[in-house]
Amino acid sequence: MDPRPDPGRRFLLATLVLPDPATLLREWQPKPDSYREWFDAIRFDDAKRVQALLARGFDPNSVEPERFDTGLILSVRLKSAKVFSLLLANPQVNLDARSLNGDTALMIAAFLSDTTKALALIDKGAEINRPGWTPLHYAAAAGNLTIIRRLLDESAFIDAESPNRTTPLMMAARGGRDAAVRVLLDEGADASLKNEAGLSAAAFAQAQGFLALAQELEKASRQRTPPSSPAD
Repeated sequence: MDPRPDPGRRFLLATLVLPDPATLLREWQPKPDSYREWFDAIRFDDAKRVQALLARGFDPNSVEPERFDTGLILSVRLKSAKVFSLLLANPQVNLDARSLNGDTALMIAAFLSDTTKALALIDKGAEINRPGWTPLHYAAAAGNLTIIRRLLDESAFIDAESPNRTTPLMMAARGGRDAAVRVLLDEGADASLKNEAGLSAAAFAQAQGFLALAQELEKASRQRTPPSSPAD
């Protein structure tokens, strides 16, 4: 009998005892928890993974730690269209959940001028009017006439005041959104209003160099301001 070890037999025994490198790597890699998997799926617009997590009972209104975005808000912010449609159809989703700064999914869609998502959220019953900043402020800042008109059709407060009393008209003026300014004026926006800093819509336009727009707003302001009564 040959006392020397058989290299082939040693290799065979090693392969029976030790897993292959790929298996070892998988074992050592951290397994993603459902929370991280959920927000990763939204970032990559992976509706299949989102649906699987929902089927396992994952809370669709969970918030991520950076902005406190829910999945719906994040899907709007990241333009994840497939996940957005899936979450919008989920009856448990809170349409009016707010991020850390108070923004809702509809407000972000308006700010991004994402007409498709904004209209879908409105159709689904998302909140139009609320204290402070509103979707109309953001739609006016973006100059999106379709969203502006739809919000007004849904009885959005045309002169809604932000915490510092800035109105949608002022936001449109600040961005030089001529067409948006004219739509708001035609629908009855008050150009004579001023915010806490004493700035009118005309002043916003003037400060940004939109001189013709500032003149137009100043004229509209004078038309809204009643003439002074003569002294007795």
